[in-house]
Amino acid sequence: MTGLKFPPAVALAAILAASATSLPAAAQEKTDFRIAWSIYVGWMPWGYLSDSGIMDKWAERYGISVEIVQFNDYIESINQYTAGAFDGVSATNMDTLSIPAGSGVDTTALIIGDYSDGNDAVILKGEGTLADLAGKPVNLVELSVSHYLLARGLDTVGLSEMDLASVINTSDADMIAAFSTSDVEAVVTWNPLVSEIVASYPDANIVFDSAQIPGEILDLMVVNTDVLAANPDFGRAMVGAWYEVMALMAAGDEDVLSALAEASGTDLEGYKAQLDATAMFYDPADAVAQALSPDLRVTMTNVAEFLFEKDILGVGAPSADFIGIEYPDGTVTGDPGNIRLRFDAGFMQMAADGEL
Repeated sequence: MTGLKFPPAVALAAILAASATSLPAAAQEKTDFRIAWSIYVGWMPWGYLSDSGIMDKWAERYGISVEIVQFNDYIESINQYTAGAFDGVSATNMDTLSIPAGSGVDTTALIIGDYSDGNDAVILKGEGTLADLAGKPVNLVELSVSHYLLARGLDTVGLSEMDLASVINTSDADMIAAFSTSDVEAVVTWNPLVSEIVASYPDANIVFDSAQIPGEILDLMVVNTDVLAANPDFGRAMVGAWYEVMALMAAGDEDVLSALAEASGTDLEGYKAQLDATAMFYDPADAVAQALSPDLRVTMTNVAEFLFEKDILGVGAPSADFIGIEYPDGTVTGDPGNIRLRFDAGFMQMAADGEL
């Protein structure tokens, strides 16, 4: 994921809320769809789906077309989806809740692809531990999952953001260059940037990573709920194509893995190392189990509380329960009268049952 600096939370939320209000209340049946994705180990299959023709094959099966567009700016890809320019986007659970759902766009998690199991990390320059961040500035993409990871890490050593010298909003595109400068003492970022920093700078010291909060940073393909409801074949094609590639990856197909590695700017061994820090749900049954796990409700409640504390859970959110989140069993956390994020296991279950 590479990107530009984005505006403060209030301004961003206001822009997106205005965009959301211009969207139609309900989607219509259609045949042409667009999804957006950005560079990240768990999302590289979307580029391969496009390049290999697998997406076209599944789309043709259902009489539709799906255009897959790569963005060099992760946050901008979500903004464009929120504004209605795309029908789906690759995003984390937290960023889905804060940006499209927080802006009023009813969004469904169609595919739970993986969770970060070490791909997101807090990197200190030089020797020390997480506790040594006290009094130091930390560079990260502000209000992203990196910010969440930092908060969760600090909590484990009895610190908070108030104990830091500052948090400096830094574009992911600038993160590697920033680490090389003398005034940067610590960064929080994700792969492949983590791997590049560790490989390039001998003094890079990972002091906390997402393996210590398993299952909390989920990587998703989310789609507009109204579009999906009006066009279920869109969901079937997307899920069918995705799990065809998952089967190839699970089988260790080196042609596929090498293509994914090259597209992400690394070699086969480098990409495999990133996969080692990613809990991929290659089997759709495992993704369904994740969607049905009661741990998901706990995680999303914690995420909502974090976003509310940072004042980015929707414009004027009165509490952490402002946005309703619906789970596959029909239970809801947050406001059941304002459901804007839904975890749907139905299409993944079709894949698990061989019904696509």
